[in-house]
Amino acid sequence: TQSYKMPVDYSKWNHIEVSDDEDDTHPNIDTPSLFKWRHEARVQRMEEMEKKKKNVDDEKKKIEAKLKEIKERVAKEEADGGDNLDQLKASLQDVEKQSSELEKKKMQIMKEEKSQPLNVDTLSKDGFSKCIINSSGPRKKEALSDEEREKSMKKFVKENEKLMKEYGMLKKFDDSKRFLQEHTHLACDETANYLVIWCLDLEMEDKRDLMEHVAHQCICMQYLLELAKQLETDPRACISSFFSKIQIADQDYKNSFYSELEAFKDRIKKRAQEKIAEALEEERQERLGPGGLDPVEVFESLPDSMKECFESQNIPMLQQVIKDMPEEEARHHMKRCVDSGLWVPSKDDPGTNTEDGFVKKDGDGESEGEGEAEGEGEESHYAEVK
Repeated sequence: TQSYKMPVDYSKWNHIEVSDDEDDTHPNIDTPSLFKWRHEARVQRMEEMEKKKKNVDDEKKKIEAKLKEIKERVAKEEADGGDNLDQLKASLQDVEKQSSELEKKKMQIMKEEKSQPLNVDTLSKDGFSKCIINSSGPRKKEALSDEEREKSMKKFVKENEKLMKEYGMLKKFDDSKRFLQEHTHLACDETANYLVIWCLDLEMEDKRDLMEHVAHQCICMQYLLELAKQLETDPRACISSFFSKIQIADQDYKNSFYSELEAFKDRIKKRAQEKIAEALEEERQERLGPGGLDPVEVFESLPDSMKECFESQNIPMLQQVIKDMPEEEARHHMKRCVDSGLWVPSKDDPGTNTEDGFVKKDGDGESEGEGEAEGEGEESHYAEVK
C-alpha cells in the first residue's frame, strides 16, 4: 500500500499551551495565583528566547563586518604582493569558521523556538495590518464673486436667522455646545459675520447689555473657527473639542479669550459711534439747501418771531416781521433761509432778488420781503424736525 501524504502539515497543532483561563484546577489550588505564575513563566521563556536571537544577530553583524574587512585586505595584499598574505588568509579562515559556527548556532535557536508549544501570544500572527483614521479636512470654499457671496450670505441668513439668534442668546458653554451639535451647519463664517452685525445694530440701538451678551457668543464662534483653521479641519468637527477645551483650559488661555472679548466690545462701541456719525452727516448732506446750508441749523438760529412765521407758513406775518426788523439783520436772516431752502424766492417776478427774496427798488434801498414758502417738501421737512 502507498502512504498518503497530507497536503497541509498539522503537526504544529499537536503541542499547544492552552490559555491561562481555560485549564481546570484542583479546588485546593489557588487558581488566580497558578494562572499568574504560568503567564509569568511563559513570558520569561519568550523574553529569554528573544534575547538569544538578538545576541546571535548582533554577533553575526560583527563577524560579517570583520569578514568583509579581511577580504578587502587580502585582495589588496595579493595585488601589492605583500609579505602578510599568508597570515591574512589564515585570519580569513578563522573568521569564516566563526561565521559558520554562528550560523549553526542560529539554526539551533530557531529549531529550539519551533519546538516550543504554541500559546496565546504565538498561536497566530497578523496577515496584514491597516490603520485608517477618519479625519475630515477643512471645509471647501467655493470661489465666489462678491455678488455671489452676498447672495449666499442673504440666503443663509434668511434660512437660519432664527437659529442664529437663538444661539446668540445662550450663555453657558455646555448649552452652546449642545445647541451647535444639534445644528452643526451653524459652525461657519456666515454665523460669525451675522453675530458681528447684530452686535453693531444692538449698540446703535443703545441696547448695551444685550450687545455684550451676544458678543460673548460671537467670540466663541470666532475661536471655534480659528481652532478649526489651525487644525486644518472642518469647524463642525471642532465643536465638542473647543467647548471642552475652554472650560478646562489653563488661566492664560481663558485670559486671552476674555481679553479678546473685551477688545471686541470696544471695537463694536467705536464702530457704532462712527456709523451713527456717518448716518447723521449723510442725513444732513441730503437736506442741505441750494446754498449749502442746513435748514435745521438755520431755523434754530432764527429769531422766535421768524420761527413762528415759518412754523405757521404765514407769509403776511413774515413780511411784517421783516419790515419791523433792521434791514441788514432782515437781509442776513432771509439770505440764510434762501440758501438753506427754507424760503424760495419768486422766480417769475424779475423784480425779486433771488439771493434774499427782497423786492428790488430804486432809490433809498428800502424793501419788503416777498416770495413764496416752500411747498409740500417744506412741510415734510417740518414734520421731520418735529
